[in-house]
Formats: sequence, C-alpha cells, structure tokens
Amino acid sequence: MSTDQQQSAARPVRELDQVVIRIAGDSGDGMQLAGDRFTAEAAVFGNDLATQPDFPAEIRAPQGTLPGVSSFQIRIADHDILTAGDRPDVLVAMNPAALKANIDALREGGTLLVNSDEFTRRNLAKVGYGTSPLASPQFEQFRVHEVPMTSLAVKAVEPAGLGKKDAGRAKNMFALGLLSWLYGRELAAIEKFLGEKFAKLPAVAQGNVLALRAGWNYGETTESFPVTFEVAPAPLPPGEYRQITGNTALAYGLLAAGRLAGLDVFFGSYPITPASDILHELSRHKAQGVLTFQAEDEIAAIGAAIGASYGGALGVTCTSGPGLALKSEAIGLAVTTELPLVIVCVQRGGPSTGLPTKTEQADLLQALHGRNGESPVPVVAPRSPADCFDAAVEAARIAVTYRTPVLLLSDGALANGSEPWRIPDLDTLEPIDPDFAQAGEGPHLPYARDPRTLARDWALPGTPGLAHRIGGLEKSNGAGNISYAPANHELMTRLRRAKVDGIATDDLEVDDLDKAADLLVIGWGSSYGPIAEAVRRSRVQGRPVAHAQLRALNPFPDNLGEVLASYRRVIVPEMNLGQLSLLLKAAYPADIQPLTKVSGMAFLADEVHHALLQEFDGTLAATERARTATARAGAAHRKVRADDDTTPPSDAA
Repeated sequence: MSTDQQQSAARPVRELDQVVIRIAGDSGDGMQLAGDRFTAEAAVFGNDLATQPDFPAEIRAPQGTLPGVSSFQIRIADHDILTAGDRPDVLVAMNPAALKANIDALREGGTLLVNSDEFTRRNLAKVGYGTSPLASPQFEQFRVHEVPMTSLAVKAVEPAGLGKKDAGRAKNMFALGLLSWLYGRELAAIEKFLGEKFAKLPAVAQGNVLALRAGWNYGETTESFPVTFEVAPAPLPPGEYRQITGNTALAYGLLAAGRLAGLDVFFGSYPITPASDILHELSRHKAQGVLTFQAEDEIAAIGAAIGASYGGALGVTCTSGPGLALKSEAIGLAVTTELPLVIVCVQRGGPSTGLPTKTEQADLLQALHGRNGESPVPVVAPRSPADCFDAAVEAARIAVTYRTPVLLLSDGALANGSEPWRIPDLDTLEPIDPDFAQAGEGPHLPYARDPRTLARDWALPGTPGLAHRIGGLEKSNGAGNISYAPANHELMTRLRRAKVDGIATDDLEVDDLDKAADLLVIGWGSSYGPIAEAVRRSRVQGRPVAHAQLRALNPFPDNLGEVLASYRRVIVPEMNLGQLSLLLKAAYPADIQPLTKVSGMAFLADEVHHALLQEFDGTLAATERARTATARAGAAHRKVRADDDTTPPSDAA
C-alpha cells in the first residue's frame, strides 16, 4: 500500500461495479490530457474501460464559449463493457460553457465538480447565464461540489516559479489529482509521465506535479467528500494488454501486415481530421520497414501509394470522407491496374467540410460506388478500437492476395475512442504471401490470372524477363496490351467484378443465445458497442433479440441472405440516413427497418434499447417515418435564425 493510500485508509470506501466520468472545459484546458492519464491508470489497474473524447470543431473558438468546449468521457468497470457509457455519473466542469454543454447528460443523483473560479460574471454571460445556475432547482438532483481549482492550482505551483498564466494552466492536473483521490488511484505513474513529457521544461513539469498533488490532498483534507470509491479490476482473458485507440491499433495492424507479407510499408497521406494520428504513429516506426510520406494533397498521396505498390511495397493511403472523394479517380486507376492498395477512410460528419471532429458512417455508398465506370472495391469495417488492428491486417491480406485496392472504413468514434487491447503474438498470425511473379521460359503475361483468386501476376519492376507496362487504359486479358475491343472490355469488367465477389469471407456469426428470437439487430462499424449493450438490456428484460455485426461490406458474407431470412424483422442502426439498409433491401427479400442517427455523435445504448422496445410495441417504423415528416415540416414552415441553437428533431430513437 502506498503512503497516499495509507493516509486515506480511514476514509470509508464504497465499492462500485462501474463508473462513467466526463471531464469538460475549454479546448486549451488540457481535458484530453487529463482524461488520457486517468485512462492509463485505469488500464494499469486492470479495469475494463472504454473512452470517447469529444473535440470542438473550431481550432481556436473564443475562450469560454460553447463552440470551444472539449470533453473526455471514460467508463471503467470490473466487468466486460462495450461502450464509454451513455450518461456520466461524474461531471467535471471547468467553466460555465462546459457546464451548459454537458449538464443535460449528467445522471440524476450524479456528482458535479465545478471549478468555481471560472464562474465569473463575464464567463457566465458568454453562455447566457445571468447568474450562477448552481443554486437553481435544476441542480438539486445532483451532488454539487464547488472547488476553486484555478486559484488552488496557482497557489500550489508557486515553488516552481511559473508565471500566473502558466500556473493557471495546471488546473487540469488539480482536477486529475482530485479524481485520482476520489477513485483510489495512485499518482506515481502520472508524475513520471509529466516528468518525461516536460523534460525540457523542468519548471512546467514541477508545477504540474505540484498541482496534481494539491488536487489529491484537497480531496484528502476537505470534508466535502465523506467517502471514496473503488472499482475492482476486471477478469480479462490472460495476456499482455495495453490501452489503445482505434487509430493507433490501425497503424499497428498495417505494421503487422507488412511483417506478415515480408513487404515494406509505404504510407502516403495528407493530414486530415480524424485520420492524421495514423500518419503520426507510423512516422515513429521507420526502423520497422515503414516509409511515411506527407504529400501536398490527397491526389498526390494516393498516387505515390499506387507507385509504391507497383514497385513491390504494401502501398497504403489514409484520409477521411472529403479526401476519399478526391482520391476517387486514382482508386479507379488501382482497380484497373489491379495492384494491391489499402485505402483507409476514417469517416466524419459531412458533406463537404461538414463536422470535422465529429463521427458519422455516411461514406459507405461512396466507398462502394464513388468512382466512374464499373470499379468494384472490397470494403472492410472494424467494430471497435482494438478491432482496428485485425481489420487492417485483413484489408492488407485481401489487397495482396487478390491484387486489388481495399477500402477500410473506420470512423471518428473508433479512431479517438480507446479500450484494452490484448497484444497478439505475430507468430500466431497467418502469413500473407505476395506470390511475386517469377520469370519463366515464355513471354511474361502481366494479366495472367490465378484460377483460384482471379488475381493477376504481380511482377517487380526490373526483374529480368518480366518487363511490362500498366496504366489507366483498358488492357487485354493475359497479355496486357492496350485494347479497345468491346468483347475484351466486357470480359475484363466481369473478371474484376468476379474477383471481388469471390473474395473468401467468414460466415456471419449471429449472437442468438436461446435461438428463440425473431428480431435481429445488424450493424457495422462503431455501432457494435451500443447495439450489443442494448441487446444485453433487452435480454435481461426477457425480450429475446439476436445481434450480428458485419465486417465484410463488399462482398457480403455468403450466408447473409440465409441469416436475414431467419428473422421476422431486421433492425439496422447506423449513423447515416440508411445506407446499409438500402444495400440490404436491394440484395435480399428481408423486412429491413432502418434506425438512423446523423447528429455527429455516436449511438447511445439507451437509444438503441429504446428503439428495440418500440419495435416490440409495434411503434418503431412509425417513429422513423414521423421523424422524416417532422424534418420536412420544419424545413417548410419554421424560420430558423442564423444563430439558432434550437435542437432539431431528435436523432435518438
């Protein structure tokens, strides 16, 4: 037991099975750093955890305003969890804007920690508060603790000799120290991290450590908190774990794929939110056979990646929805040249610039059909942050094996969210065989095909006897000469389609515990966690519901039609206006009911669960139709001011 723990041993400890904490403040207040450090401690402690950061869309929103609020939500538990939680049990609000933006999410009876120093008349007025709302009847349902975090942090860091502005920035560490005390977390690892992070700024490092300790000591000495809380470790399967975000897991998956295939990885990218972290991570691994190239634009990035694939590397490019649109012509080039290429699209709210820091799943149809001509591309979608590793390996395996570009559709919720990840042993993963063409006795035929996969030969440039040319003009099958023959174009078009249709995919697995369900919920991407938790809740209530999650979106699993036909109704939650639903309706004679959300926020398990209850009551379909009708009526009859903050018809079920 540490000294800190011995000092607090006299304080009663209440055991919890889980807790959801949200830290919110200005984008410059260090909310993401504080949340990340609390997460790291939870991971080391052994809790199961899930996180969901929320970033402001504006780079430099005015300080203390609603558009500038940044938040970080973490859920820690002593059991298996699948989401970062619907509503926080604890909200830390560093200023009035953070309070106003998040208070409606706090659970009744929840704990509210407020930085009272920031509740000045000026800051209150910025968000429309005439006076502090904390004494109003609305807040009687919460346990409110007003703590002067800024002034206490400034006082604590005086020995470090920081200026007042720099000292005030340490308030996030004060809040982290208080939370660490409240939930029985030690400070040593955080202090070590701060020392390393600010190694070149020793005064800043010292100041942050002093503020961290001051927050912990405040909790220990004040009488405002009669108890502390403890969340025990979760019984995770044996193995070595680390906390990981979706973007980091995806980067590691690409590294692993290169190792499994014995290929260098070329990563050509143009920075774009929320995909840039993949470039940042891979740039740290040059020693692992990775070359990262920050191009001048999206088109140059994918062009370079295609060139790298032609040269015998694993070519990868990464973007978000707007960049995917710019890459569309080059993706068509990769289709017709039949070269391996992995295209990562981390989806965000659109169209155009849209909601750069918010999540969405609206690029599915673009991924499938957003190119000229018949240009089929396999599409793979991970379901959780940790699953981004496996999805990246799978995308690379398909690309190399079938000589085709592959689109990997992640999204903002996966990219920025985190969870524990059991580190795999690469020796247990199946190798990827690039099967390069070898010189033979006869002339080289660059479009000679493997009869099993329909993949053409992949010949390394410069290999004696394998001289060939490729390009955007249609080629003749086999010889690869330019051909305008109608019959050849028909053949090549059908071959490219048959190659993608023939990609081997695992059968779709259905979670149907008692085999008594006549209702199936099927999702893709980050909808997995909210759907799975909603299904759990329905089963606890005695409502049998089946659940399936699609990773292969093109081609669909061979047994998908059989699965859909086994259920009376199929509900499809997705963060768009029904794109997967449209595809399923076109391909299968099933009763498909969309459940849509396009607010830039991920589904809550509560929303999906409520929709399931509506389905059992027979009102879900009518509710979805009513939402569309309400939107049309609002567009026709409601005058909306340019600065109107009125919430549109709810995207919740």
